[in-house]
Amino acid sequence: MNIQGKTALITGASRGIGRAIALELARQGAKRLLLVARNQLLLTDVAAEVEALGAEAIVLPLDLTQAIEVNVAVAQAWRSYGPIDLLVNCAGVAHQTPFLRSQLFQVQEEIAVNLIGMYTITRLIARRMAARKQGKIVNVSSLMGKLAAPTMATYSATKFAIQGFTQALRAELAPQNVQVVSLLPSLTDTDMVRNFQLFRWVMPMTADDVARSLVNGLRRESSEILVGWQSHIAVWCSRIMPWLMDKVLQMASPLTTQSKRYPTSSSSI
Repeated sequence: MNIQGKTALITGASRGIGRAIALELARQGAKRLLLVARNQLLLTDVAAEVEALGAEAIVLPLDLTQAIEVNVAVAQAWRSYGPIDLLVNCAGVAHQTPFLRSQLFQVQEEIAVNLIGMYTITRLIARRMAARKQGKIVNVSSLMGKLAAPTMATYSATKFAIQGFTQALRAELAPQNVQVVSLLPSLTDTDMVRNFQLFRWVMPMTADDVARSLVNGLRRESSEILVGWQSHIAVWCSRIMPWLMDKVLQMASPLTTQSKRYPTSSSSI
């Protein structure tokens, strides 16, 4: 996909990977970026950065769990700014806590944002893309959508679900010439993970690394974009020697450090 002159909508655009993707798309010549997140103030700051790079920025402060508001906003944006060529579903929250200490409200939030929110906006935009016989959808999953991680049970579950959702949509929407791609970064240095107990031997990448990998993957027309050499090794090992990968995950888990406490952390969209 050539980004030049395209209109893209990015959810979770106020910070972290979403913000980095918005800025990278602007650098690559995108014409217009619709920026979606809950925090209008942060979105306004990102919009200013986008416009400084030469792209038009539209701020859409939305809570993706509010289906009616999202429906109205997408319909208005499509009428006002024209068709959306690229949808990047990047909004998400994560809580880190051992499963036996987890709380239901945290589980519900992860499912509501990571899955239901993504479904809501994707359904609205995919229907319009299918009618035009044109468009691309990127669902941001995670390496944890391939390898479930201790202390991240529900988050891993949502990322596995995103992989299944993406694979199903890829087959369903192909006849309408709508391509569906999954982006799978490994641990990324963002606000969301700053208070996490990190896994041993994992070297965080930057949000800019992830954004550049996405653009390169779009150019190659990749259906799945796995980011970082550590991710490729981990997935390869899991396929060839799953028993060994299970051992590595157990040894790398922060649960094995008995002296540490395990706070609960979350991102904001």
